[in-house]
Amino acid sequence: MNDHTPAAVLAAEAGSSALAATASAPLTTAEIEALYELPLMDLLYRAASVHRANFDANEVQRSALLSVKTGGCGENCGYCSQSAHHEGETPRESLLSVDQVVAAATAAKEQGASRFCMGAAWRGPKDSDLVKVAEMVSAVKALGLETCVTLGMLKDGQAEALKEAGLDYYNHNLDTSAEHYTNIVTTHKQTDRVETLGRVREAGLKVCSGGIVGMGESRRDRAALIAQLAAMEPPPESVPINHLTPIPGTPLENAPPLDPFEFVRTIAAARIAMPKSFVRLSAGRQNMSEELQAMCFFAGANSIFYGENLLTTENADAERDQALFAKLQLRAI
Repeated sequence: MNDHTPAAVLAAEAGSSALAATASAPLTTAEIEALYELPLMDLLYRAASVHRANFDANEVQRSALLSVKTGGCGENCGYCSQSAHHEGETPRESLLSVDQVVAAATAAKEQGASRFCMGAAWRGPKDSDLVKVAEMVSAVKALGLETCVTLGMLKDGQAEALKEAGLDYYNHNLDTSAEHYTNIVTTHKQTDRVETLGRVREAGLKVCSGGIVGMGESRRDRAALIAQLAAMEPPPESVPINHLTPIPGTPLENAPPLDPFEFVRTIAAARIAMPKSFVRLSAGRQNMSEELQAMCFFAGANSIFYGENLLTTENADAERDQALFAKLQLRAI
């Protein structure tokens, strides 16, 4: 190979290399860091090649998210307004009724969502609360939607109860690298989250787990998070990549925004490292331009949160998303 080799040939070889790598052992942190260092166009080519080898590149899955119990959480996650430790804590609200959840799920389905996610601000659910959530899961499942919940850390037997109720996915993000984790939360360890994910897998549930970028982490932290997710056996079926939305009153309210191209690189790296997972554009999308979102879709993102709110933060509205899908000729699944 010499310096006069056409760029197209180099890019094609890069794509072949990526496809070969993702068919073998999970990528290491160092290998994912190397992906970040590639020229952006080469990285996008690799990611798009992996995406097209595993998915229809013009299809995007849409999920809706509802907070079924808001505020009063005993954890001190630095990004979250629902923590009782922070000055800007979201007003506390009790657990919604099944009828309220069904009404929201019905509206989400009518707007085109195929999965309905329910979140509760708990360290972990009490068994009495879990009974109520299980009723919600069964009712939403009866509407013909996929179901997902995020309830915090689970005890033995709780994942099985959710599975019996008809739950499809359990969301529990790793948030950031193991090394950076204590800079974000100190009321629990990342290993506690890993244990919950183990219980979820043992119960036969699908896993939704990703992280948040823009929390003052380094590029190596971002690579390490992706490597940790990819090393799960199997990797998460859904991988939400959240761009921090700084919330007044939280420790990260003044966090500097992540460069948009670094965010695109993160999407691309996640796609290459986890070729068969749905990579989801999650929090922060309301602040992204149509052009940035389109670049993320090309980089391998093929899922979005759809609807007005993500727990306690705003999200891009459905009409805006429908218009964007029409412009890009994307199909919702």
